[in-house]
Amino acid sequence: MKVLHLDTNHSLLINQLKELGFINEEDYSSLKTEIEAKLDQYDGIVIRSRFTIDKLFLDKATNLKFIGRVGAGLENIDCDYATEKGVALISAPEGNRNAVGEHALGMLLSLFNKLNKADNEVRSGQWLREENRGVELDGKTVGLIGYGNMGKAFAKKLRGFDVDVLCYDIKSNVEDENCKQVSLEELQQKADVLSLHTPQTALTMNMINADFINRFSKPFWLINTARGKSVVTKDLVAALESGKILGAGLDVLEYEKKSFENLFTEKEMPKAFQYLINAENVILSPHVAGWTVESKEKLAQTIVDKIKAKFC
Repeated sequence: MKVLHLDTNHSLLINQLKELGFINEEDYSSLKTEIEAKLDQYDGIVIRSRFTIDKLFLDKATNLKFIGRVGAGLENIDCDYATEKGVALISAPEGNRNAVGEHALGMLLSLFNKLNKADNEVRSGQWLREENRGVELDGKTVGLIGYGNMGKAFAKKLRGFDVDVLCYDIKSNVEDENCKQVSLEELQQKADVLSLHTPQTALTMNMINADFINRFSKPFWLINTARGKSVVTKDLVAALESGKILGAGLDVLEYEKKSFENLFTEKEMPKAFQYLINAENVILSPHVAGWTVESKEKLAQTIVDKIKAKFC
């Protein structure tokens, strides 16, 4: 079988597929139209997020048997059409779930203890202790929306704290020893912290909006290591301004599919984003929650293992 690699990944992916008898070709620079012109030569594609794999793309891939997406989500692929054409979809949420769980915990603890604010002040010669008095995680209720690989990993990280962990998920019976499954209404009534662990779907787009936020009984902290378009940024900012949201750790932003650097010009920067980058109770990172040295290897290994199980 012949496999086309469209994004760079850990070298083990190509090396191990070669050992299994696959022919590997790499193309990390051609235009999408140029890739489409030769797709009929390949049995498999390995990709991260370089292209949207739409109906036209899939129609060109007349011999395609599988798509390996080196990551968790499949939102850049027309999954229904691929399935209709008999193309196996292989993703690797197991590969970076631990990294995401650690990143979410790190963001939460940094927010509670004002670490970014305090660090910036000390570096500028300010020694403000009372102003940087933190709060403790123990005794809080942490609510998770989405309890798949990522939600479970975060809940596991929370086992060392005296916290109640609740989850809401569209699937039933997903709770385990680390988390109790509840209705969305109960989660909104009890949560001190809300952490998102959902894929990008029609149900999750713009999910965290003003109405959703105002249904929470208490002011709460928001962590988003999932998908940026799940949060309406202007509504988040309004909630931060009013104190309904106490702070936010955002690894993803609704703006990131645009040319992100262009946001830092006077014409391009949305007012809501300008608020976020100046807010002391907001931590931002560039979609790297699952982006560790270890996860790079584990993601690649997961894809190899699943391809091997299905085709060898």
